[in-house]
Amino acid sequence: MVETSTVPEIFSRARKLIEPGLHRAIDSLSMELRPLASYHLGWTDENGLETGGDQGKGVRPALALLSAEAVGKPAEAGIIGAIAIELVHDFSLIHDDVIDNDIERRHRSTVWSLFGTGQAIILGDALNALAMRLVLDPTLIGIRPPTEKDIPHLASAAKCLADATAAMISGQALDMAFEHFNEIDVAGCLAMEAGKTGALLGCASSIGAILAGAEEKQITVLERYGIELGMAFQAIDDILGIWGDPLTTGKQTFSDLRQHKKTLPIAIALTSKSKHANELSKLLLEEELNEFEIERAAELIEKCGGKEAAMTEAKHRFESSLAVLEKANLDSYAKSELINVAHFVIDRKF
Repeated sequence: MVETSTVPEIFSRARKLIEPGLHRAIDSLSMELRPLASYHLGWTDENGLETGGDQGKGVRPALALLSAEAVGKPAEAGIIGAIAIELVHDFSLIHDDVIDNDIERRHRSTVWSLFGTGQAIILGDALNALAMRLVLDPTLIGIRPPTEKDIPHLASAAKCLADATAAMISGQALDMAFEHFNEIDVAGCLAMEAGKTGALLGCASSIGAILAGAEEKQITVLERYGIELGMAFQAIDDILGIWGDPLTTGKQTFSDLRQHKKTLPIAIALTSKSKHANELSKLLLEEELNEFEIERAAELIEKCGGKEAAMTEAKHRFESSLAVLEKANLDSYAKSELINVAHFVIDRKF
């Protein structure tokens, strides 16, 4: 058995590797947006003072670096992809908070609630554009100009990022549309989540390999691993969005129910043959739910089997993510660390 780093060590190493480049990338933003980005990333407080605040889990950049190592190259080969993925992820979080009217993330006020909706929207737009600029022009953060050999890999990485971002946005649009549906089928919910979360994790898990010039089969396997892991990640998120501990998640209890989201446990419950499904459906038709009704809805979802089935789906996707790694020749050490990250995703409480 290969002895590997712990998941906190994997994430910490990734943070240290991308931090200098991420700072340079943020420094390239306009002077109006730099303070907002620094605040969101946990580098400063609302007054611009440096802080050691929570910068998030860092799953996506860690996967990007591991994907370079998985094909036998140094982690540094994937740094551009890791930073770009992190920027796209942060753009999505900032916009999600606006869409969901969330006033807290990572135990701090969200960007929009502190600086205004307009500022949050424009910051998200800027981070999205910056991610693509970085992949196409690594000199933006002080990396040497690409050689002719590098250019095809950068172009492929840019396409991976653009396609994943487009799929993520489409998934988010479906997620918003589902809030106005009385019910959705489970297949429709899973398709939405494949775009919303699976696509970006698929890109994160393969972009380092793309930049490293890996074989097509290796890239395809790593992308599939990421997509399956993304589906597991979202299923766990859906469970935490209803039953998660606010002290751990940094979000309000029953947050998804308050926003009338149709996440996986809810979709499963509504389409179940349980005697409780009809009561749940009627309850969720209410425009505003009081605290008793929200608690009752969570109870009904669990009685309909929604929580248990969502966990079963998460475990199935987790197992699929591990199985697919066996379909290509990958570095054994990096592969073991990819497996460790998958275990973190399925076991996490935040």
